[in-house]
Amino acid sequence: MEGRESRKGGRNSALLVLGALVAGLLLGALVGASSPGWREPLVTAASLVGGLWLDALKMTVIPLIVALLVVGIVGGADAARAGGLATKAVLWFVGFYIFSALFGATMMPALLSLFPLPDSAAEALRAGLAGVDQSVTQAAVPGVADFFKSIVPTNVIGAAANDQILPLVFFTVIFAFALARVDLAKRANALGFFEAVSEAMLLVIGWVLWLAPIGVFALAFTVGAGAGGSALGAVAHYVVLISSLGLVLTALGWVIAVVVARYKAGEFTRAMAEPCAVAISTRSSLASLPAMLAAAARLGIDERKADVVLPMAVALFRATGPAMNIGVAFYVAHWMGVTVTPVGFAAGVAVAAMASIGAVSLPGQISFVTSIAPISLAMGVPIEPLALLIAVETIPDIFRTLGNVVLDVAVTGAVTRESPDVRTAEG
Repeated sequence: MEGRESRKGGRNSALLVLGALVAGLLLGALVGASSPGWREPLVTAASLVGGLWLDALKMTVIPLIVALLVVGIVGGADAARAGGLATKAVLWFVGFYIFSALFGATMMPALLSLFPLPDSAAEALRAGLAGVDQSVTQAAVPGVADFFKSIVPTNVIGAAANDQILPLVFFTVIFAFALARVDLAKRANALGFFEAVSEAMLLVIGWVLWLAPIGVFALAFTVGAGAGGSALGAVAHYVVLISSLGLVLTALGWVIAVVVARYKAGEFTRAMAEPCAVAISTRSSLASLPAMLAAAARLGIDERKADVVLPMAVALFRATGPAMNIGVAFYVAHWMGVTVTPVGFAAGVAVAAMASIGAVSLPGQISFVTSIAPISLAMGVPIEPLALLIAVETIPDIFRTLGNVVLDVAVTGAVTRESPDVRTAEG
């Protein structure tokens, strides 16, 4: 009952935020057509309220990504030491993360070249967010010569303070792998600290998102006043393109199941019917785990192996995350007229692949900004538009979760097909 009520509350909250977005855009468009005497004070007030809410979201990014990366990497290293089956699963996860990040970084620019946001809509949206200071994020991307020098931070505290995400993530990854080799008792103490930090930051995000209808309404009002009615069409354009990335990766799950795990397409489709239904309704891989375990049994996967790999997949493997997260960053760059340099491309792919290790298996609105902001900062793309896009994340998040669930089961089938018995591997 509690779980059902929680999911019901989450859906109601998402609908409220979406309603705030639409209302803000429409009212902003109406005010934008009125006299400056009315428009300017209202836009100034809305910009202040929306900016404060956005700053509250941004303040959680650095501590949360560090804590989640440490917990995710140490947990993955511990699982890999459990035996050959877990090691093979972790290698699959990491390899697919790299592929997913590269796929999103190449596919989204290709989609935008085929189906670009109309120039009038892009210009209107930029006018609506005219207060966005792009110089801060643009400065986050070094030149080609300085790129390799900047990967290793001389001062990790300074890197965090200056939003230098790539060196911060690099240090955190090295630190996490080193921590995984520390004595178990000491490692447990340190890991407990980072787990507490991540849980505390998630609570803070929950509190900030409780105010999301107000913050999103204020930001949408500002955009609507500058962009007019074209803003709604631009939002629909964004939803379709981002969701398409998740759909393609979901189809790739079927390819892995048929080609690598060697299931018949119809057999895999029938087995995945229930997990897909749960994924669409809850938007949570964690909530879909029991249905995924049942699907694995129907596919003939050894129960002992499935009991090892599938929980690991839910904890560590968000297959659609790198592609869709970096896709959002490229879309914002297109929207704001920012050119992503080759160095920014490489930095974005690296951060998208690494940051997904510590992503949270919860509905996407909770982790939207904290997952995508590090990628945007690494690429030199403004993160302010993310506070608006969070309002429509409900629809892309369905495709995120659907793809994750399908790929979790498909990769489990691929990992376990020729793996030794889990008892032998752990022995």
